[in-house]
Amino acid sequence: MQLGINVGYSGRGMGLPISLIQEAERVGYDICFTAEAYGSDAVTPLAWIGASTQRIKLGTAIAQIHARTPAMMAMTAMTLDALSGGRFVLGLGPSGPQVVEGWHGVPYGKPLTRQREYIQVIRQILKREKPLEFQGEYYQVPNTGPGTTGLGRPLRSILHPREDMKIYTAAISPNGVRAAAEIADGFFPVWMDPERFDVFAPSLQAGFAKVPGKTMDQFDVAPFVSVVCGDDLGACLGAVKPMLALYIGGMGARGRNFYNDYAKRLGFEEAAVTIQDLYLDGKRDEAISAVPDELADAVALCGSADRIADRLQRFEEAPIGTLVVATAQMDVVRLLAERVL
Repeated sequence: MQLGINVGYSGRGMGLPISLIQEAERVGYDICFTAEAYGSDAVTPLAWIGASTQRIKLGTAIAQIHARTPAMMAMTAMTLDALSGGRFVLGLGPSGPQVVEGWHGVPYGKPLTRQREYIQVIRQILKREKPLEFQGEYYQVPNTGPGTTGLGRPLRSILHPREDMKIYTAAISPNGVRAAAEIADGFFPVWMDPERFDVFAPSLQAGFAKVPGKTMDQFDVAPFVSVVCGDDLGACLGAVKPMLALYIGGMGARGRNFYNDYAKRLGFEEAAVTIQDLYLDGKRDEAISAVPDELADAVALCGSADRIADRLQRFEEAPIGTLVVATAQMDVVRLLAERVL
């Protein structure tokens, strides 16, 4: 199992924990991931991080597919990969309808169909075997539809990219995980209980079955894991709960929240309903308090250094390729490196 560090997206102010990332690189972490929602983007910080490091890989987890054309995303990926000496990993996802329609102003549509086409176009660009031509439901290249001039012609990337660039997708739903197993090199569960890998296993196998010879050996499961070290276990668990409440309660509407559905599949159906009701009613503090200690403890690493080291074994025993750590604590970065690497 490899280690990654996740610095996420910005709050109200923009800043990067460069010293934390540099220490992660020094002690052997494989990759640093950034994210985007509707504030800072996922790519610009990676350029800054890449200029401040030498070896650690640079990944988006995730870049929103509705926000950019696949050709623009390929251009961005190729550029950063070339400037960083081949360190870029492309993580993609559809985000949710609230952000896609409410921020980007794009119909959410059929996200998995769009994502499949998106990756197909990017892989064609990276292979550079011939000028780009693609006709799908969402993307037509060259475009000859209404409003076009008819002057578009197939083009091949001027920049010669690295063909074997890894592409990951964010997924937690059965259909999303199945698609990831088929078309991607790995996937990001937003958080996971390593003892409940059965939630993903059937979908992964169904996806692999569509690609002759593909197995878990060619695929990376890379969950995001919050790690909070301290003597007060309750306080450490409490530090994780606001994130869980936000996703389970606020990242979607009633009946259309992927994270809420996911929490139910993990066995926390009653809590998921309560958290969402409270959050959508504006009772955020109560929603946070409604997150069970058992859920926070299942998906995060919390408590003393000895307890974290002990609980880490649960993740090591699961078929996880990259443990993507979210922490603000330098000691945690070192502790996990000592334990895993």
